[in-house]
Amino acid sequence: MKTEIFKDYSEFIQRPDKEVNGVSPEFAAQHPDYEKQNETNKGCWNCSDCSGCSDCSRCSGCSDCSRCSGCSGCSDCSDCSGCSDCSDCSDCSRCSDCSGCSGCSDCSGCSGCSGCSDCSDCSDCSRCSDCSGLRLEKDKKDEREKPGVPETPIIEDIHQKVYEAVSRPEALNMGNWHDNEKIDDNGAHCGTTHCRAGWVIFLAGTQGRKLEKVMGTQQAAMNIYHKSSPNIPVAPQRFFETNEQAMADMKRCAEEEANLNNNIPG
Repeated sequence: MKTEIFKDYSEFIQRPDKEVNGVSPEFAAQHPDYEKQNETNKGCWNCSDCSGCSDCSRCSGCSDCSRCSGCSGCSDCSDCSGCSDCSDCSDCSRCSDCSGCSGCSDCSGCSGCSGCSDCSDCSDCSRCSDCSGLRLEKDKKDEREKPGVPETPIIEDIHQKVYEAVSRPEALNMGNWHDNEKIDDNGAHCGTTHCRAGWVIFLAGTQGRKLEKVMGTQQAAMNIYHKSSPNIPVAPQRFFETNEQAMADMKRCAEEEANLNNNIPG
């Protein structure tokens, strides 16, 4: 499928032909053969060095994957092989022959998983489902924060609080992380208009701002979402939607969270 250069991800998602792949100018400069690298992809963004993949769509930032097919909406996965029909997975690495998984994140070295959903931080497991943090004893890692990286804060009832915040008049602008950025005496954001990710940082206070300064707004917000609500994942593509699309998804997440808190079947 054709691959074109777009100014940024916001311009990419507004393209008329949704099957066209896209890369940023910076990505194109780093990968001059970006067209060849995306020949078998559809609607993917900034993917590189994937080989033998087919019919993948809406993936972003994936690299060095091979023989994957029919995956959609995955992001920042690397070195995966032979996966099929997975959707909205993020930051997975070295997974192989998984199929039909959705919403998994930060998994590594999994093989032969089928129909898993919302798994996180698993490694070297096989044919599991609905698990979180499952690892072989030999591969358990030190859970302490990396030196120089602030601890990720937890926002209780994050989806309901974000939706309540963005529901105020002129509170949401998906075009900028923060409008008219203001920082209070404690180093936290204090403006009244933000995008979805910006509101997550705002609600996390000083700790959210510290994390943002180290990781950037998108990754910091993803970390806070993941730690605060691992059962209701938010894909990074959600940070680049229109106001209307973002509001609809934030409402869905808030209602799902409220149902989970009240033990109401979804």
